Amino acid sequence: MKLVSQEMRKLAPELDPLRLGTGWKKEDLGKVQVMVESTYGDSHPGSGHLNILVEEVRKGIAEEGGFGARYNCTDICDGESQGTDGINYSLASREMIANMIEIHANATPFDAGVYLASCDKGMPGNLMGLARADVPSVVVPGGTMNAGPEMLTLEQLGMYSAKYERGEIDEEKLEWAKCNACPSCGACSFIGTASTMQIMAEALGLALPGSALMPSTSPDLLEYARQAGEQAVKLATMPGMRPSEIVTEKSFENAILVHAAVSGSTNCLLHIPAIAHEFGIEITGDTFDRLHRNARYLLDVRPAGRWPAECFYYAGGVPAIMEEIKEHLHLDVMTVTGKTLGENLEELRRNGFYEKCERGLHEFNRRYNVNLTREDIIRSYDNAIGTDGSIAVLRGNLAPEGCVIKHTACPKEMFKAVLRARPFDSEEECLDAVLKHKVQKGDAVFIRYEGPKGSGMPEMFYTSEAISSDKELGKSIALITDGRFSGASTGPVIGHCSPEAVDGGPIALVEEGDLIEIDVMERKLNIIGVAGERKSMEEIDQILAERRKNWKPVEPKYKKGVLRLFSQHAASPMKGAYLEY
Repeated sequence: MKLVSQEMRKLAPELDPLRLGTGWKKEDLGKVQVMVESTYGDSHPGSGHLNILVEEVRKGIAEEGGFGARYNCTDICDGESQGTDGINYSLASREMIANMIEIHANATPFDAGVYLASCDKGMPGNLMGLARADVPSVVVPGGTMNAGPEMLTLEQLGMYSAKYERGEIDEEKLEWAKCNACPSCGACSFIGTASTMQIMAEALGLALPGSALMPSTSPDLLEYARQAGEQAVKLATMPGMRPSEIVTEKSFENAILVHAAVSGSTNCLLHIPAIAHEFGIEITGDTFDRLHRNARYLLDVRPAGRWPAECFYYAGGVPAIMEEIKEHLHLDVMTVTGKTLGENLEELRRNGFYEKCERGLHEFNRRYNVNLTREDIIRSYDNAIGTDGSIAVLRGNLAPEGCVIKHTACPKEMFKAVLRARPFDSEEECLDAVLKHKVQKGDAVFIRYEGPKGSGMPEMFYTSEAISSDKELGKSIALITDGRFSGASTGPVIGHCSPEAVDGGPIALVEEGDLIEIDVMERKLNIIGVAGERKSMEEIDQILAERRKNWKPVEPKYKKGVLRLFSQHAASPMKGAYLEY
């Protein structure tokens, strides 16, 4: 099998001397060449340790007779930019990471790739870039950070902050939480978007079995990184092992069923369709809704459950989840091991993987003086936490293209409700109203013009936390937006409302006092009345048509740079908000 790197050397006579000048040795030039792409940088804990893993990957590559070349495009952190305009860059950064990987991979072709990322834009950006590069590849998830004292994890900071703003706790308690929520590198220790996307990488068959969401402080993570490097060299000379040859629609269906089982982040409905798009596969919100119906929800990990995310690995991680839902999975899909998913699961049962995980659980129990079993963390199929997945896609005259709710994190009281509309045109206005109790029971709070084309589609995290942490409001109002939510968000929150307000979607036409119908089980989101008075659907259609005549498009928020590009070309939230050129 011809190596593309060696063909490149024949065509570009300056390539060899330039690489020698970079520190390559002459004997490295003829080896299998592997691009080692990471999001390493001092940007946040999810990427700050990846340089260590990169070197382990390169050791594995070298041991297998290849040479690993380091490339990186770091990612940003939603948590660090939360509550500022900086978060508007977050979703756009996914596209830019994918673009840079495409450039790195194609400007100087490599024989294989290893991709290292931990977090919520870095991992999907790498998966999109991996698809574009389309050389034999292995993903190395960067793992999860440890929980802090009292099992404190970062998603609780929104609650602590809201309580401080309401005067329920003092500044000392807030500072304690800030200083202890992130005790190590790795993704935040809850099933937010970062953790979800690590899980998705493995569920798609692109990471080594059992590698997702391993504690970042575990020596086992170093071993997985080294094995990934070795495997990349092997894949380079194996036929039929390019990502486009192993990732199929069945692979995505497997991943979505795992998403249901772990109650994954709603942001996955942005990332999985965008990744699938790069593979030429159409995955929509309707795909998620179909597969989540009657799916088992098994994972008792925060934010919807009780335990920190490191417990996920101690309970057996993605393989343990897959064992429980095995009868619904496509076990014949190929993976980066060169074996099928079914063969991988069988091998893990034989090689002591679950016993190793169990030893980690014993250490966790000792550390926190608890007595957890595997079944406390990952329920059996017959003892599921829920039997209808974890998300639902709602439609109606308010969201003709759909919107999403994570119903496993929503109070049952809000599954079916009629509420009064309180529209706001920015998160800042809405958050102020919630914190100052200007929002009343029975309100449907709208935040609009925060979609991809409006503001870059930032998270509405602080507002959702302010609502869910309020004992009265958390079970009596809803938050509806064309923006998105943090993977840490809980409560009665509905996002990705499509079409978005900037495109003239019905969310832009909502007025104070409109009656809003939410019905999670029937998958409905509708305007059913005006000024507190119910109307027929025909009357509502006429009223919305009249409002549309008077609606004026808003001035573009960004007139230059990345966000101007993103706002001009981003697809609908329910399609994945990828760039459409």
